[in-house]
Amino acid sequence: MAEWLSASWLMLVLAPFIGSFLGVLILRLPERKPVVLGRSRCPHCRRTLAARDLIPIFSWLVMKRRCRHCGSALGWFYPNIEVAALLVAVWAVAVVPGPARWATCALGWTLLALAVIDARRMILPDALTLPLIALGLAVAAWLDPSRLMGHAIGAAAGFLVFWLIATLYRLLRRREGLGLGDAKLLAAAGAWVSWEGLPGVVLAASLSALVFFLVAAFLGPAPDPSRRLPFGPFLCLGIWLIWLYGPLILA
Repeated sequence: MAEWLSASWLMLVLAPFIGSFLGVLILRLPERKPVVLGRSRCPHCRRTLAARDLIPIFSWLVMKRRCRHCGSALGWFYPNIEVAALLVAVWAVAVVPGPARWATCALGWTLLALAVIDARRMILPDALTLPLIALGLAVAAWLDPSRLMGHAIGAAAGFLVFWLIATLYRLLRRREGLGLGDAKLLAAAGAWVSWEGLPGVVLAASLSALVFFLVAAFLGPAPDPSRRLPFGPFLCLGIWLIWLYGPLILA
């Protein structure tokens, strides 16, 4: 019991720091800038930030949401990502038993980064989707080696299904619809939730996207049907839900 509590608390304590790193990753990876080696700087005065300026959430609050050097507002981006990473860890601790929590957090934090990058930049970087496929297969082999083949089939099927949809859409509409990034993300879904979970992922993603756009249309101007919209965030939500609660069973 004590070991379970200590592992859970460690996960929760580390989560905001992971979130801070994810914030850097989200901003720098699409720009092909160094993620690990580059020093953090104020986006306004470009002064290098010290360690005391980078304590997740705490530093932002203590400095009253302003740069210590120039006084410019720092915005809500980093604290939002840090809080979201903490919520991922809380959700994992609440739902997933045993050591699989760490794998669940790794999945959730990666999906969080992918969802935000796709929402902001309309891309799903290979640097995140491809390792997520490998990690999903490794976790499957660790948790239940007898089911590894089903997860491998799920990864292949996830990629092929979206690749075929994207190809048909391009042939019929003569423009891009779904990108290969979505196909690779669905391959990662298959690696994590096996082929049995893929229908649930697609259904959850489609329904959440439909609800989102209906609410957006109700609250504001109707979306432009010719405009490309990111599907990655909804796929990430579908993967997360099916991983936590299992595949849909239609009786």
